[in-house]
Amino acid sequence: MANGWTAEKIFNDVMSYTYDDLICLPGFINFPLSDVDLVSNLTNDISLKIPIISSPMDTVTEHKMSISMALSGGLGIIHNNMSIENQIEQVKKVKRFENGFIFDPYTFSPEHTIADVLETKHKVGYKSYPITIDGKVGSKLVGTITGVDYLYLTDITKKIKDIMTTDVLTGKYPITLSDANKVLCEEKKSILPIVNDNFELLALVCRNDVHKNKIYPYASKCPNKQLIVGASVSTRESDLERVKQLIKNSIDIICIDSSQGNSIYQLDLIKNIKQNYPNMPLIGGNVVTSEQAKNIIDAGADVLRIGMGSGSICSTQDVCAVGRAQGTAVYHVSNYAHTRNIKTIADGGIKNSGNIVKALSLGADFVMLGNLLAATEESCTDYYFENNVRLKIYRGMGSMEAMYNKKFNSKSRYLVDEHSNVYRNHHNEEIKVAQGVSASLVDKGSVLNLIPHLVTAVKHGFQSMGIKNISELHRKLYSGDLKFDIRSFNTIKEGQISENLIFNNKKYRN
Repeated sequence: MANGWTAEKIFNDVMSYTYDDLICLPGFINFPLSDVDLVSNLTNDISLKIPIISSPMDTVTEHKMSISMALSGGLGIIHNNMSIENQIEQVKKVKRFENGFIFDPYTFSPEHTIADVLETKHKVGYKSYPITIDGKVGSKLVGTITGVDYLYLTDITKKIKDIMTTDVLTGKYPITLSDANKVLCEEKKSILPIVNDNFELLALVCRNDVHKNKIYPYASKCPNKQLIVGASVSTRESDLERVKQLIKNSIDIICIDSSQGNSIYQLDLIKNIKQNYPNMPLIGGNVVTSEQAKNIIDAGADVLRIGMGSGSICSTQDVCAVGRAQGTAVYHVSNYAHTRNIKTIADGGIKNSGNIVKALSLGADFVMLGNLLAATEESCTDYYFENNVRLKIYRGMGSMEAMYNKKFNSKSRYLVDEHSNVYRNHHNEEIKVAQGVSASLVDKGSVLNLIPHLVTAVKHGFQSMGIKNISELHRKLYSGDLKFDIRSFNTIKEGQISENLIFNNKKYRN
């Protein structure tokens, strides 16, 4: 007891524990913070510099979040509470963000108007475009148009041919990416069209991508230098077509999104996908027991997602009385999954950087964040003001708003279909049961600032335990060298900031 308890001792008891119930005990520090390395392999072909993944929730992850997560060294999973076409477009936006050679650039013809350019700029954010005879890639290049040419025009009905630049700097195919980037930097141009001997547009290279490579050196990328992105699908049989289209559009990993993954629907879906696309990595779940985990791994899942009812806006445990404390779930499922060489993601209950440290210490290889990333600039809802406070909506996928969205809904995530609600009230109205809520969160700024803060704090936790990386952390967990204490209510309170402090905005000055 003097040196704490092993996880095996704690979790092989009848009591169930979550993150706040535990505290990691310190180890011996003999290395600087810079030696802590959080790199981990999600699959054989996907390695992430940080163990953080954004949740596939319709108020958290679309293309902006996925781009920022990938730039930070993590991964974004785009939600499926939208049509297949919209989800594919979200994936394309991530893939187009940093391509090196862009083989399908947005292109206009000389007959298009400035209004057409502004509409596209509003949708995709780009300011500069190549102009071809018919507005298509593969046609003769006749000019370019940049923000300097049109942003200050008052007459947006003006045609592109009246203001475009016709004396265009180009790269001659074949050309290496490094040579193309060198030309961009030396000539101080925003884009470099790549043409063949007939001056036909084949590809495009952007100066912004050169800049991004310098400021985001740890970005998660696939072999062709595009950002890595994941997408979720439901267990509906119709989502096999969604899977087909996602794979066709270069998705890197698919997450099967279900609150209770141990169902015939998910097992059959996994088997079907693996039979047709054996090399496509799949995240299965959610699970909280080793028995659930075994069934999903046996079906063919490559990664497991752990958690049921532990999210901040999830009410499954209260409503259904089914689930498990997240600490116990992460320990037991990860313990089993690692015997099968399967990685795990702790999904839910992460309130701060300390919870990330604890989740990893209990065996998780990665954490999935919803609440912590919601209400950031990159989350997929709009800001609004209430009492002069800037807010964003954050809702559970089991909330009424998400499950009965008019455009699309997440009912299948909770195994709700048109035949499942057999009970009706005296007005003959369908009984609807929510397993989540909708709420508002205060603006948190950009993910690009938040993630480095969380990662640095996690590294401090590793250093305090005397551990340099996740592999070493797990070795010490299972060998019993990593120790924990169970905390009472008062010890939890002791570890928090005192309630009697008065805070102000004055900055300390020497």
